Amino acid sequence: MNQLVTEKIRWTTADLELLPEDDRRYEIVDGELLVTRAPHWKHQKAINRMANALDTWSLKTNLGEAVPTPGLIFTDADNVIPDVVWISKERLATGLDEAGHLLVAPELIVEVLSSGAENTRRDKDLKLRLYSARGVREYWIIDWQEQRMELYRREMATLSLAVTLLPGDDVTSPLLPGFTYPVARLFE
Repeated sequence: MNQLVTEKIRWTTADLELLPEDDRRYEIVDGELLVTRAPHWKHQKAINRMANALDTWSLKTNLGEAVPTPGLIFTDADNVIPDVVWISKERLATGLDEAGHLLVAPELIVEVLSSGAENTRRDKDLKLRLYSARGVREYWIIDWQEQRMELYRREMATLSLAVTLLPGDDVTSPLLPGFTYPVARLFE
């Protein structure tokens, strides 16, 4: 009797070096290769607006830094490119490798949803679990198509949905004293 054996391929950071440099984004979560194409204009606009708002607040307070699309390497099998991160000066001081990739969890990660069920699964399931396991304190998911924003906050050692914001709301955070940003601006 023949038995069919299927092994799941576990991708690593080294494997990424073998992939072509093109308009696709390659990420690895728990050894699974995730590939996405260049996103929609409104997706990029939401990233830009949130990164700019966090960066402006960071420059005023000098508490940390906000950066769009950094490389974040937790392990050889968990190598991602979040849309936006905010990291405190303290964590950043010891958190970069020589190539300029983050090796530690930033306090805040923002992802903007791309169209499609697989993209939603990536951000709302795979990355949520990864960020929760790695100690991210807040995870914001922006849905430009539905014009809403979900804020997950660390409770009892896991990221849990704290609030869903709509265009009439302002986003604030206990991590960012005095930070406030109108959700509607993300979608204008």
